Amino acid sequence: MKQLVYVCLDGLGDDPNPGLGGRTPLEAADTPMLDRLAADGSQGLVTTVGPGIAPESDIGVFAILGYDPRLDHPGRGVLEALGSGMDFSDGDLALRINFATQDDGEIVDRRVGRDLPTEASEALAREVNERVTLPGATFALRATVEHRGALVIRSSEGPLSAAVGNTDPAYRKEGPLGVALETFGHRVARAEPLDDSDQAQRAAALVDRFTEESARVLEASEVNARRRAEGRLPANLILSRDAGDHVPHLTPIKERFGPSWGCFVEMPVERGIAMVLGMAAVDAPTDLPQREQYAGWAALAAEALGGYDALYIHIKGPDVPAHDGLARDKLEVIQDIDAAFFGELLPRIDLVRVVLAVTADHATSCVRKAHTADPVPLLVVGGGAPADATQAFGERAAASGRLGALTGVEILPALVDLMRP
Repeated sequence: MKQLVYVCLDGLGDDPNPGLGGRTPLEAADTPMLDRLAADGSQGLVTTVGPGIAPESDIGVFAILGYDPRLDHPGRGVLEALGSGMDFSDGDLALRINFATQDDGEIVDRRVGRDLPTEASEALAREVNERVTLPGATFALRATVEHRGALVIRSSEGPLSAAVGNTDPAYRKEGPLGVALETFGHRVARAEPLDDSDQAQRAAALVDRFTEESARVLEASEVNARRRAEGRLPANLILSRDAGDHVPHLTPIKERFGPSWGCFVEMPVERGIAMVLGMAAVDAPTDLPQREQYAGWAALAAEALGGYDALYIHIKGPDVPAHDGLARDKLEVIQDIDAAFFGELLPRIDLVRVVLAVTADHATSCVRKAHTADPVPLLVVGGGAPADATQAFGERAAASGRLGALTGVEILPALVDLMRP
């Protein structure tokens, strides 16, 4: 059996940008490595979750790994909690959280200006854990990376239901799916129950109580007093989204598709996905300068192929500047990935024996500063995969590729077919 390297470039797809001559950041970037792969391989366009759905990363990743998130997804909160090592059981309520900035109920910044160090968010979480109490319930708040974190609430009055809306207005909960919104209000939302059950009513009331009480603690925190004195935004609000209420029991990915998998993990949600799908976590360095980190990941990927049939590698880089509308920054991240990751990886792998696939979990538009429902490019090369006439990796080139239009769940079965002798 051939091996597989499956690379997801988070938020890679984009809109044509006036500042880039009507090209997308991917199309405008200088990417000789990816363009060479495109010339040797085939491209197509992927709707990762479904038409009209602007997915969050977790459901996009589930789909491109062959699991329909409508059927299999436990809620992002569960993945974040499991991936960060929190205690979680059926009937608990797990939510993804952001530390944010508010001014009298008006959200000023959902990510605290993107300059909240992990050490500061950990200190804030300790204060909340020590000083907030909930009626008839206990909770644990964990800061993970910068403004991100996870919250688990456990009721002494019986199980809680995940049928509760988000307090983060940028995302809507649709069953197990977290859907990103292009336009949204800036008032702190209430956690509305999404059905009439007692479990949902209690869950919503507890989330709202936590939001109110934690905001009081954060407003008075010395961490935020220092940030204000430095001219920085205070982290005086916790926004929650994508609740889950049960531990998932899914068919492991090896049993479902055949290959054994290693999964590069950078964020807790990726570690959580690896755990629930039965993939071995490969701890990749995250504390190096960007290009050094990408080069280090490439070397680690080539080494890790000695222990697994397939590797899933999720690179966060392109998504971050897109949320802030920074098309040039996104272009530069893509160029760094091309030069440092693919430039280091390709000399280390044999594309006769290795299938290489590159795609995205969703599009993130620099024009709209949000995830969108647009399809994303897919590139497949190596292992004897046939080539098409495309010569550059990009959205419009992918639209003319021989792979055509696919859904996310269709990718992995096709890749596994290419791995067979």
